[in-house]
Amino acid sequence: MLLHSNILGEGKPFVILHGFLGMSDNWKTLGTQFSEQGFQVHLVDQRNHGHSFHDDEFNYEVLVEDLKNYCDAHKLNNIVLLGHSMGGKTAMLFATQYPELVSKLIVADISPRFYPVHHDAILEGLSALDFNDIKSRGQADKQLSNYVHDLGTRQFLLKNLYWVEKGKLALRINIDVLKNDVAEVGEPLPSYATFNKDTLFLRGDRSEYIGVGDEAIIANHFPKAKIKTISNAGHWLHAENPKEFFEAVEQFV
Repeated sequence: MLLHSNILGEGKPFVILHGFLGMSDNWKTLGTQFSEQGFQVHLVDQRNHGHSFHDDEFNYEVLVEDLKNYCDAHKLNNIVLLGHSMGGKTAMLFATQYPELVSKLIVADISPRFYPVHHDAILEGLSALDFNDIKSRGQADKQLSNYVHDLGTRQFLLKNLYWVEKGKLALRINIDVLKNDVAEVGEPLPSYATFNKDTLFLRGDRSEYIGVGDEAIIANHFPKAKIKTISNAGHWLHAENPKEFFEAVEQFV
């Protein structure tokens, strides 16, 4: 099965991978901007997310193979590859396994190391949404607020809602599999994995995902990596400071 994508513009292929519980739509504005710089931008939905297929198997190995199949089907090579959070982990592993397909790698706010599970409340809240009772986005937001207190995070998560038919809401994400296999999202890059081409790590100045201790780990896997900090931004740095994020990526590519 082939991943769903939204393809913008013409030129050198530029593939963007969203994070956990996100979707390609989160990148539409930036994707459009990159396409105006002479890139053909592929905004990809990873399996069990967005409009892509649902499957019981969920780990970085299969996410990488999904992307390889996608590149083969679209005859993509020499790609610029950008991934955020979980998408960054997929991008890192893909670049180390298929370095001949990647010209430049950009990783947004994630390190190659192990991360403990920290999405419990979010996954509980999304699982608890009962669409027999919930008839509007407002009602879904109200129920989710019992689990997720931050409004911005709830708005991001509720982008996964869609109308199956008139009066019937559902989630696009495969919540059961994602909840079951959430530990896979924190898995580290294999110790032997390296990518010897130009790599840019971007971190938010208010995020704790890439700390000082991560710099040596990054250098170990990605000898040519540069690390740049985006100001006034947390983990969703591309949404919180899109101007600075765009400029940093544009300069790099």
